[in-house]
Amino acid sequence: MSDQEEEALKVIQSHRQGVLQSELWKHLNIDSRKCSRIVKRLLDAGLIERIEFRSDGIKTYLLRAKKRAIDPCIILAGGEVLPCIGCDQECTPEECALLLDWMYQLALEEYQE
Repeated sequence: MSDQEEEALKVIQSHRQGVLQSELWKHLNIDSRKCSRIVKRLLDAGLIERIEFRSDGIKTYLLRAKKRAIDPCIILAGGEVLPCIGCDQECTPEECALLLDWMYQLALEEYQE
C-alpha cells in the first residue's frame, strides 16, 4: 500500500460516520482524479465501502472504513474472554482488576509458548 493510500485510509478511519470523497482529496491535498484512483484501490482491497451520497444536489460518495473480523485469539486468554466485552462497570483500563488479571493470563500463555 502506498503512503497516500495509507494516509487516505487513516483519514477515512478517523471519521466514524465516514468522509465524503469530495472532501477526501482536499484533506490529502491531491486532485480529484488521483483521489478516485486511491479510493478504487482501497475498495478493491476491501478496506472501505462507498455509498452514493447527494450533497447540495451534487452526487458524491460517502467513504467508510470496513470493520474487520476480530481474530478470536486476540480476545481469549486462559480460556477467558476479554472482560471488557459486555462489561457494565465504569472504570479505566489502568485500574481495572478484571482486565489486569486477564492480561496476566495472556502474558503467562505467551511465556509458556
